[in-house]
Amino acid sequence: METTALAPEPDDAQVLTPGTMLRRAREAQGLHIAALAVSLKVPVKKLEALEGDRYDQLPDAVFVRALASSVCRTLRVDPAPVLARLPRNAGPRLAHNASGINAPFRAPGDGPSPSLWDQISRPAVLAVFGLLIAAVVLVFLPDIQRFGNFSAAAPDAAAMPPAVAASDAVMPPGVLVESVVPAEVASAALNSRPVTSAPAAATATQAPAMSLSPSVALSTPTVSSPTLVITPPAVAAAAASGIVVFTARVQSWVEVTDARGAVPLRKILVPGEAVAASGALPLSVIVGKADSTQVQVRGRPLDLAPLSRDNVARFEVK
Repeated sequence: METTALAPEPDDAQVLTPGTMLRRAREAQGLHIAALAVSLKVPVKKLEALEGDRYDQLPDAVFVRALASSVCRTLRVDPAPVLARLPRNAGPRLAHNASGINAPFRAPGDGPSPSLWDQISRPAVLAVFGLLIAAVVLVFLPDIQRFGNFSAAAPDAAAMPPAVAASDAVMPPGVLVESVVPAEVASAALNSRPVTSAPAAATATQAPAMSLSPSVALSTPTVSSPTLVITPPAVAAAAASGIVVFTARVQSWVEVTDARGAVPLRKILVPGEAVAASGALPLSVIVGKADSTQVQVRGRPLDLAPLSRDNVARFEVK
């Protein structure tokens, strides 16, 4: 490949600029600037800026010298005279920063750094928090509902009078429960009866002392301490019939769920009370205060110690 040297005239050799030299070399070969731009694969505006010596419109001095060398290579001219007149590239210098190398980088156009609330309020972060809260609710909701049911049932059992609670328990034949009327109530009942007429009073006086009227005999107060005969656990368990029988020595609670999801038994047991439950097998059973509750499955005692955790026993009857 032959290289044609740029031969400027002696009178204007010193006044020719690099852009003028490149333009004259291109025009001497009859090549249009658009065709040269297509050949070099650069925009026409960059070639026009180079030939017009408008270096401020080009990226930097390195790009200017590289583009000029490419134009000279395409036009087959010596690039030395052109490169000699082009501005030299100044070596890069690092700006002095008093804050040191560990200073955070922030561009001049950057806004203020996001705050903690801005980071938390992002939709993705809120979605993650929502999923975590939903998971916690799903995990603890059954226990909370069960605790609420037992808490609501406990005040009802505590507000029930002892006599009514004892009457609710199933008592087998032969067990006597004595109910004693207090003296104050009996006296009030006696005073509230109407006064009988004189003939009736005289007749009552003439009658023998042992033939008192039934009303007077019943109104006589009996001063004695209330006596409540509690059925033994073994007798109470025998009286209750079912697949599973529960007998409480102290206040306890039981819950039985059958295979269909129904709850045939959910109750707070008073001391000495025995209840039974049956249903579609298998039965899921939960017993509170397992150390003070006796369980019989089909008439056979069941040891709750191996099935208990935190004094709550859980097992299935198949």
